[in-house]
Amino acid sequence: MADRFNVFDLFRLDGDAALVTGGGAGIGRMAAITMASAGARVAVTDIDGNAAAAVAREIADQGGEAEAFVLDVADETAIIEAVEQTHAAFGRLNILVNNAGVTKRIPTEEFPSEDWQKILDVNLTAAFVACREAGRHMLAAGGGRIINVASIMGLSGGGLYPAIGYYATKGALVNFTRGLAAEWASRGVRVNAIAPTFVTTQLTEKLRSDEEMVRAIQERTPMGRFAEVEEMAGGILYLASRASSMVTGHVLAIDGGWLAI
Repeated sequence: MADRFNVFDLFRLDGDAALVTGGGAGIGRMAAITMASAGARVAVTDIDGNAAAAVAREIADQGGEAEAFVLDVADETAIIEAVEQTHAAFGRLNILVNNAGVTKRIPTEEFPSEDWQKILDVNLTAAFVACREAGRHMLAAGGGRIINVASIMGLSGGGLYPAIGYYATKGALVNFTRGLAAEWASRGVRVNAIAPTFVTTQLTEKLRSDEEMVRAIQERTPMGRFAEVEEMAGGILYLASRASSMVTGHVLAIDGGWLAI
């Protein structure tokens, strides 16, 4: 039997359909391209419809199949519609990547309640709604895979700058992942998360303009640098594929050693 085993087949997603939130740029774009390259049909959703469409075209140009949908994840009705549109377009929904996220770097004593609520809506409530809606299809089909994009700040207290809304929601997303994994494991739906370090994306663009902050982050990171967005691809594909068939409730840190010290 061993001579017929091909480990690379475990990473194929042929026949699967996936939905990615915040898929127009950064980690979401990389997730969409990665899964399409592995054979999945992908719904690329983003609040910026042009960005989502550009990623879908990029996938098509590489021989993959993708649909683009405009999605503001702060709108519950819009999430429900995006899930149904994806299922209608592909006839199934096997994989969900909850990637959309926002942050505000403001001292807590000055943090406006409206900013707190927006971060809560986008980073946590949207993931709950998307999991609930996509999960109904996955449970009915007997299986599925969900990947939540958390953060190293969901597993540590930050410390370099104040961003309490981001820290709180990413920490909640970590335990949401664990709780949902335990609830749905016996019904075939696996729920995991990645916890990236600082990645060179639009979300960190302003921070990366601060030379002192960049130096502090590099000194705090054992590998001494920011991650590149391509370095998220392996973890995403692993958790989306049969290669991780016995893995659920796990938070995979892709962090250059940040959480090791």
